[in-house]
Amino acid sequence: MPTVDAVAVRRMTDTLFIERSLRSPGSTRFWGLLTLAAVIAGAGVIGDSTATVIGAMIVAPLMTPILGSALALVLADRPQVVRCVLLVLCGALAVIVIGMLLGWALAPPDDFASNSQVSSRISPRLIDLLAALATGTVGAFALVRADISDTLPGVAIAISLVPPLAVTGLLITVGRYHDASESALLFATNVAAIVATGTIVFLLYGVRGAAQESGHAVGQFHGRTLVAVGALLVLIAVPLTTGTIAVARDQALAANARPVAETWASTGTWQIASVDARNGVVVIGVLGLPPEPAPTALRAALDRNGMRDADLELHLVGGRTHWCPADTDTCSVKESSVS
Repeated sequence: MPTVDAVAVRRMTDTLFIERSLRSPGSTRFWGLLTLAAVIAGAGVIGDSTATVIGAMIVAPLMTPILGSALALVLADRPQVVRCVLLVLCGALAVIVIGMLLGWALAPPDDFASNSQVSSRISPRLIDLLAALATGTVGAFALVRADISDTLPGVAIAISLVPPLAVTGLLITVGRYHDASESALLFATNVAAIVATGTIVFLLYGVRGAAQESGHAVGQFHGRTLVAVGALLVLIAVPLTTGTIAVARDQALAANARPVAETWASTGTWQIASVDARNGVVVIGVLGLPPEPAPTALRAALDRNGMRDADLELHLVGGRTHWCPADTDTCSVKESSVS
């Protein structure tokens, strides 16, 4: 494994360690870009625009203190570890608050139920952790190798940091607290992956030795640091495993519910527009003209086909939304969708 030199270490510390003063060039750049990225991400999510959200990913500077945390851990520089962690936490909180402000002003009537930018960030799985580990490795590798630093924009797009936080803030404003926690989990997954892979890459490239040669203060590195980083990944993997199982269960539930719903709709003039499942709730969209179909009949059909334990949310497009709880034969009209 090749090693870095003192010049490379100075370049890395200058890039990743933001100055303490809020008026310093590094601090003003970080907070200015983060605020703009949060607004862009929030607007992109509200407008359901993938291109706009990608723009926020490129602008967002959160990767800097996250990789800075990894470098500070390797150098055993406790003050810098604390500062980088605080920057990540305060930056994340700032993005969530901006998302909440945008949500209060611009949240749609359906509480983002049909928003693809939201739905893609509220079901984190183990595959997201795997992708984050690979992307974080590329980011750290690009930092130690100046000759491949042009890959960093691609890393910024691949690793999702600001958009999940914007989604968290937006969902809090509409009361979808469980989904807000899921998008926050996606952010935490990416942070943990970047710190873990950054720490390993910096160690393998001999950053500690080069830092000592350059005169940078280097503390004593303990094995428990690696244990703590590994424990963080395991801690993140537990809810991701649960999420992976839940997503697989929802996919199977939706697949089983579709033929039942199509049979139910075929008795009248209505058509099935969509069949989905969210956290064990069957969500069905129906198109057609009055009279409205009987939701209780669909509830009974699902029960007969082994889906008695699943709640039913029936959206009549252009009409009302019916909520049919599990283990009941009654349905009620709801004003908004259930998260």
